[in-house]
Amino acid sequence: MPGERLTVRGTSDVGRFPGAAPPTRVELTIQKDEKKQEEGGCRRWFRKMCPCCCKRQNSSSYDITDKVELVKPPTPAVILVPEPVKPKPENGEAREMEEIKLSVVSVDLLSSKTDQNRLEHRTDLYHGEDLIIRRGQPFQMEMELNRPFSAENDKLHLDLKTGPLPMVSKGTHVIIPLVDNPEDKHWKGKIVEQNGNKIKLSISSPATAVCGLYGLTVTSSSSKDEPATTHDCSKNIVILFNPWCEEDTVFLDDEEERNEYVLNDIGRIYYGTEKQIGARTWNFGQFHEGILEACLFILEKSDMPASGRGDPINMVRVISAMINAQDDYGVLVGNWSGDYSDGVSPSAWSSSVEILRKYHSTNGIPVSYGQCWVFSGVTTTVLRCLGIPARSVTNFQSAHDTDVSLTTDVYFDENLDPIAYLNSDSVWNFHVWNDCWMARPDLPPGNGGWQAVDSTPQETSQGTFRCGPASLNAIRSGEVYLKHDSPFVFAEVNSDKIYWQRNLDGTFSQFHSEKKAVGHCISTKAVGSDERADITHLYKHQEGSEEERIAVETASRHGSKPDVYSKPMAEDVIVEVKLEGEGPRMGTDAKLSILVKNQSSSPRRTTLHSQVAVMYYTGVLKGTIKKEEMPVELLPNEEKTIEWVLPYQQYQNELVDQAALMLTLSGRVSETQQVLANQTTFRLRTPDLIIAPLGDAVVGKEMAAKITFTNPLPRMLKGVVFRVEGLGLQKGHEVVVGDVAAHSTVTLTEHFVPTQPGPRKLVASLDCKQLTQVHGVANIVVLEQ
Repeated sequence: MPGERLTVRGTSDVGRFPGAAPPTRVELTIQKDEKKQEEGGCRRWFRKMCPCCCKRQNSSSYDITDKVELVKPPTPAVILVPEPVKPKPENGEAREMEEIKLSVVSVDLLSSKTDQNRLEHRTDLYHGEDLIIRRGQPFQMEMELNRPFSAENDKLHLDLKTGPLPMVSKGTHVIIPLVDNPEDKHWKGKIVEQNGNKIKLSISSPATAVCGLYGLTVTSSSSKDEPATTHDCSKNIVILFNPWCEEDTVFLDDEEERNEYVLNDIGRIYYGTEKQIGARTWNFGQFHEGILEACLFILEKSDMPASGRGDPINMVRVISAMINAQDDYGVLVGNWSGDYSDGVSPSAWSSSVEILRKYHSTNGIPVSYGQCWVFSGVTTTVLRCLGIPARSVTNFQSAHDTDVSLTTDVYFDENLDPIAYLNSDSVWNFHVWNDCWMARPDLPPGNGGWQAVDSTPQETSQGTFRCGPASLNAIRSGEVYLKHDSPFVFAEVNSDKIYWQRNLDGTFSQFHSEKKAVGHCISTKAVGSDERADITHLYKHQEGSEEERIAVETASRHGSKPDVYSKPMAEDVIVEVKLEGEGPRMGTDAKLSILVKNQSSSPRRTTLHSQVAVMYYTGVLKGTIKKEEMPVELLPNEEKTIEWVLPYQQYQNELVDQAALMLTLSGRVSETQQVLANQTTFRLRTPDLIIAPLGDAVVGKEMAAKITFTNPLPRMLKGVVFRVEGLGLQKGHEVVVGDVAAHSTVTLTEHFVPTQPGPRKLVASLDCKQLTQVHGVANIVVLEQ
């Protein structure tokens, strides 16, 4: 037979599969055409001239193969395998993907106004293509990769950076890993959908995150050895404060107030006199095109470290300074001269939009001109734009205290003629500033809530023209030693007007005082309407009341003239508040003991004014729920205990999480003029869940635990849900109980199989709108099987 036959013997591994027949012979035949191809004359001549370049093919050459045949020998029978195939391991697909380096093709931040992020974060009114979100609330993004993502072999994380020098330690460089169970208080990401090469991520941010403009980079890799690839997102992320998030210090729990003080872009500003109050509409325009960019520009212009932009106290203080141009080339130049020929008259403005856009477009050239209502209107815009609840506030007969005396002083000479150079204090017909809402963890409890902030340049604070934030509760009670700038705001709303006459020896003596000359009709726009709301009661007690007089005298003792009011002849009466045992329990009348001690050898008389307010755990007071007066008469060296009671009916529908309350006491001793003051915070204790293990705790062996709860309230609990979890005992899950009648008991038996030995804890909690902070724990020692 023509051609040559090569034999491959059975020692070869070619084509072998596990479990296949024994090795067989495979004969490979290379068969050529029998007809010899005719060689042309040119080729023959070229071969003779250059034999090394053009050799004749001999019979052993395999350069040209016309036909390849697999010839099966007659015996033994064989299974022919055309080509070798290597077996795939069980995770073959993953290994194939490992060979393709993972990279990000595109990132979609779902940032349009109609996307889920903007709607859920209530930022759909803002303009721009960037993703605008509020901190402390999850958001989503989608990614397209160059191949499907493998959770086992691929790594992916996000980098968010803000500020000129992002640092992880400062919170300005955030590294977001992908985890299965994101924690609310940390930056975390989780894949919630995967479809081919596309994945959808849910990102959770902490309620303390730094606010501002972030750049986003996605880093991906497939193995430890290979270098990671990065993808820079074309759009940025803007993070704002979140008044809808309970963990955020600017949280405001009233939906109507959030709509008014964060989302409303049009308001009213009041002016005139207390007897002729005028109102003008002001366009705050915080969602107008370019305004968010202008607000972020102001933060950059301020040179405020990016790491400080997570604290609303710092943020408000910086904004108060930056809205005026007095010492930092801020937004507005103040002008009270009457000559506005080289700018715009303050009364001509009716919107913050043009002012902020002009400041931004000129790269920070201050805009001319502004007066108090313009400064206030722009401040409201910037604060609302950044997510801090804010409002413009007008105070009529507003004092300007220049020497921190906490009084408005008028000086006369011996002939009762005014001394012009000494009369620097003044009382404005009206003055407009701002209130902003936030917790004050830097102050004693009860001082959160509304804070006064004033951007009109009047006096410097720590070397800069700014004012606030000053707690309204501190101002109301005369606690002017609490920061920031409380003395100045107190004097604006509640200082006495003191008249002084110069004596022949050059000293001055008081000859008259006006106690009701300052701080009238403090006004802001009402929630949900264009009506005027009088909020004077938030700044001061009723004019002329004992509480108001105590606040004035308390404040003055921290001013530059502490002797304006007579000092007490003695301070020998003490007021204390005591709790019995662990304190009052939820569902019953709250009872406290007020102990009043007379440490003198003379009788003492006073009237104690008490008020109790519901308080958030952040120190913000929700509102007063009870007030009363208690006359007290003490014999020499006598102690009296007054039982103070808050009936259940008065607080049952008023409490918030943590069930905390603050009792404030104040009074004045008649004989000595000593001022009495005391503030006590307490909470209504809730019952514990009782957890009793049943049976032996052994790995792999079923056991049980009985959970018992008794409703302490004289009313039904609705929608009660138990949550039970124990590491090494059982996975966390919910048990829906439903409604629980007044004073009734619920018993729940949990069955589970421990999986890990050693000391373990089974924890349970109860979730219900009417009752919070109900939980329990059982210690269980699990033995090896």
